Amino acid sequence: MDRTVFVVDDDGMVREALLRLLASAGYQALGFASPGQFLQQRLPGTPCCLILDMKMPDSDGFDVVRRLEQRGDAIPVIFISGYGTIPDTVQAMKAGAHEFLTKPIHGDRLLEAVEEALTIAGSHLAARTERAASTLRLETLTPREREVLELAIGGLLNKQIATELGISEITVKVHKRRVMDKMQTKTLADLVRAAERLQISSARTR
Repeated sequence: MDRTVFVVDDDGMVREALLRLLASAGYQALGFASPGQFLQQRLPGTPCCLILDMKMPDSDGFDVVRRLEQRGDAIPVIFISGYGTIPDTVQAMKAGAHEFLTKPIHGDRLLEAVEEALTIAGSHLAARTERAASTLRLETLTPREREVLELAIGGLLNKQIATELGISEITVKVHKRRVMDKMQTKTLADLVRAAERLQISSARTR
């Protein structure tokens, strides 16, 4: 799987040096001279991270992070800066930075931070993919199956669900089996976890 590292820095020499380092380590690296240029880039559907200069003439790194989050493209960010003050570091971490490094950048430390960031990105991507698949599976449930799902994850027994819905216990069992099949879960615990990922609350707790 391709893994992409974006580099945004208005200093051409720094940017090119970082791109060479990343390419030598086997990463697909893309450089941008300004935040505006980078924000026009469509992010790939594979793990990626961003090496971002904290302070640039037309924007600061925090604005870039905010704009990525607003459009649902939040990715791990490694801030770099020529001024490694404690307030800057604290501000970067509060903004959700994965790492904060000061120039001149130590190559080994940067590559270590990039690998960590891409590992995190991969985990987040897998979680988003699974959530999207679970959402599609949820949409295949009938209204009655959705009711059975919400009562089942609340811990109700088949007999209790039957009483709650005014149907037979056998019918509940049929609906529950269909729910399990459609949601691709083997046990009630699996179904509960799937519901939690989709933020489905139990009908019993409403």
